[in-house]
Amino acid sequence: MNGASSIQGSTADSADGNKNAAQPFKPDVKSAEKQIKIGFAMDTLLEERWKKDRDLFAAAAERLGAEVIVKSAGGDDARQIAQAESMISEGVDVLVLVPHNAEATATIVNKAHKSGIKVLSYDRLVRNADVDLYVSFDNVEVGRLQAEAIVKLVPKGNYAYIGGAATDNNAHQFKDGVFEVLQPLIDRGEIRIVYDQWSKDWKPVHARENMREALNASGADGIDAVIVANDATAGGALEALEEFGLAGEIPVAGQDADLDAVRRIASGTQAMTVYKPIGRLAEDTARLAVALAKGEPTGATRRVNNGKIEVPSILLTPIAVDASNLDETVIADGFHSRQEVYGNGSSE
Repeated sequence: MNGASSIQGSTADSADGNKNAAQPFKPDVKSAEKQIKIGFAMDTLLEERWKKDRDLFAAAAERLGAEVIVKSAGGDDARQIAQAESMISEGVDVLVLVPHNAEATATIVNKAHKSGIKVLSYDRLVRNADVDLYVSFDNVEVGRLQAEAIVKLVPKGNYAYIGGAATDNNAHQFKDGVFEVLQPLIDRGEIRIVYDQWSKDWKPVHARENMREALNASGADGIDAVIVANDATAGGALEALEEFGLAGEIPVAGQDADLDAVRRIASGTQAMTVYKPIGRLAEDTARLAVALAKGEPTGATRRVNNGKIEVPSILLTPIAVDASNLDETVIADGFHSRQEVYGNGSSE
């Protein structure tokens, strides 16, 4: 690669694989230090937030003098394994992995270790493998924030829960956090769960079908609140609510602070989201990936069990966002601009 930063998308994501790629890194010819090569094996680039992760991570790693190879599997387990194997054969020094399937990607960790390559699990935890480091947000806290916000709006009533992909460990952690808050209210009979289902592969179309199913089973007046595992799936659920004339009538929680969701919050159809400052996640992960490659300490003080080991972990703090604090959070951070959120002529 001659020192150039490489951002490569898979065939499935070729439309956005090279978009906003970081400018090539030009190493100092006076430096004798070997340039670190990082493989960034991503599940998908089809959602807005993952394109941000890609670009922010590549830029941060490049500033540290590293070369980055990015591949996206388009939600295909076999492709993700093959792409990771390709990176391993290319001689990456460390592999940063966003798993599509938390269990299936354990084989990637094993193959990387056989080649002496350390693996950092990014945002999503690889299960049942000797992962070297896990960097994410406190995903249980994400679920807690969702539930706490909706309980304030609907302290009693019928709740529908629409989860993410059952194959994603994060989806289970989000749900754990939600039910940690809801369970005491359920036990007291103040809240009743009338629907609880996963959305395959985090696809909004499946969340939309789940919401339709819940509404058909409970009736248009049989659901008082909806908690959805992320903003993309919340968008699918809201499509179904709109079909029933209920968009904006029933509080809906999501998470990720996607632009569409933030716009929905501003317009009143989505109650809240959970903002995870991806810039900090990407920059911290780039720094930690370089540290792993150099054999330096990462400073991880927490441990998360992945079914096999207590994985050294660094968990960042998420932030609940609703219409009252959009300006102080996602807009103040530059995650989305005021004009993007409110449009022309309605930014004040």
